[in-house]
Amino acid sequence: MVIQESMSLQRKLEILSDAAKYDVACTSSGVDRKGNSSGMGNSLACGICHTFSADGRCISLLKILFTNECIFDCKYCINRSSNDVVRASFTPQEVSELTMEFYRRNYIEGLFLSSGILVSPNHTMELILETVRLLREVHQFNGYIHCKAIPGADPVLVEMLGWYTDRMSVNLELPTAESLKELAPHKNRKNILKPIRQIQLGRQNHREYIGLTDHQMLPKQIASNKPDKQDLEMNEVLSMSSGIVPYTKKPKIKRSFVPAGLSTQMIIGATKETDYQIMSVAEALYDNFDLKRVFYSAFMNVNQDNRLPSTEAGPPLLREHRLYQADWLLRFYGFQTMELLDEQHPNFNVLLDPKCDWALRHLEMFPVEINKADYYTLLRVPGIGTNSAQRIIMARKSAVLDFQDLKRMGIVLKRAVYFITCNGKMMYPINIEENFITRQLVALKDQIPLGIDKDITYQQLSLFDDVNFKIPYSGTSMVANI
Repeated sequence: MVIQESMSLQRKLEILSDAAKYDVACTSSGVDRKGNSSGMGNSLACGICHTFSADGRCISLLKILFTNECIFDCKYCINRSSNDVVRASFTPQEVSELTMEFYRRNYIEGLFLSSGILVSPNHTMELILETVRLLREVHQFNGYIHCKAIPGADPVLVEMLGWYTDRMSVNLELPTAESLKELAPHKNRKNILKPIRQIQLGRQNHREYIGLTDHQMLPKQIASNKPDKQDLEMNEVLSMSSGIVPYTKKPKIKRSFVPAGLSTQMIIGATKETDYQIMSVAEALYDNFDLKRVFYSAFMNVNQDNRLPSTEAGPPLLREHRLYQADWLLRFYGFQTMELLDEQHPNFNVLLDPKCDWALRHLEMFPVEINKADYYTLLRVPGIGTNSAQRIIMARKSAVLDFQDLKRMGIVLKRAVYFITCNGKMMYPINIEENFITRQLVALKDQIPLGIDKDITYQQLSLFDDVNFKIPYSGTSMVANI
């Protein structure tokens, strides 16, 4: 371990913004727009990542660790205690002033703050809490703040942090308790689930559900949790009523409790869990803990450890992509994990998206008549999303739809054409046979995201990578673009 006692603020920022790249905090915007002399800001500037608000606006965040010092020795983590890396720590004053200075310059609209475990979980949480308190109460910062809760910290600290932040997340780290014991023996599943449960109850108590229309649904879900669930520790936390202490001294500022919800992150590919096991855990978290998002992070081997799998072919990005697609089906399309996978088919077909794969295994349900099918049946057709299904329902109130109408609505006919009829007729004479349709769908280039099958460095740019930035456009093209 290399310890530098005197370190500039810029050097700390270099180290701790780079260290934060392994934390999946939010959705990538995919923006590829560099700054120019006529404007301010740079959407490629890293350490600044992007998330999306409920109305679709993109929000940039300063994404940093509070410290990369850590008392734990998780085998997969670059910041583990046994690694010989340069260590740095901010102070609460430094983080709060950095955030405000970036914000005043219009570089960011918020802060994502994670951390290694410095001295103890309580000590780390107290530092993070002091940071957000300074931002909210001293600097009067009303921007977006996403903080990680530290498992094992005092519930009072977790509760207090929830009053200051917009979103909180607690990393599940690995999909199962067995994997956690193998690669992160200093952590345990119960300590991770406990703050998740506490934040869920806090949100429930303050009626601050985001996107949850039926506030009474959650208790029903918890009550219906059956003992045959695989994760016994999850059930134990669900049934636990002690150890969660409501914080009675609320901050002076008027804020809601974790109004933007709760999220978690799992590393996939570091251990032997199947997609079926991973999605079962995600489904249980959504059902029982009211999570806003579960993030899946493809394992990157940054350490030399014989307990970790080889990643000579690169991180399992395509598998990660399929899991995100399946996660979308769980949250918005009404699918359940057991419909998509089972013990006989424990992993997704990497050549097909999960919805196409499901449709091919249930051809007895197709073709679907567009002019008669209900909303949830339409959602099960490949190529038809939630917006498209709503447009179909609305449009057919006043007209009988044909394939040209569907094309104008934005239906992805190159996938949907094998599974639908309009007025009892298919678009072309098609043999509804699994092998034939599979060959046609696999041939579609958009089944695999652009670039995901090529060599990818998978490096997040740092705040300082654009020091030698040159404007790539000629003056003429710039004028034309303007």
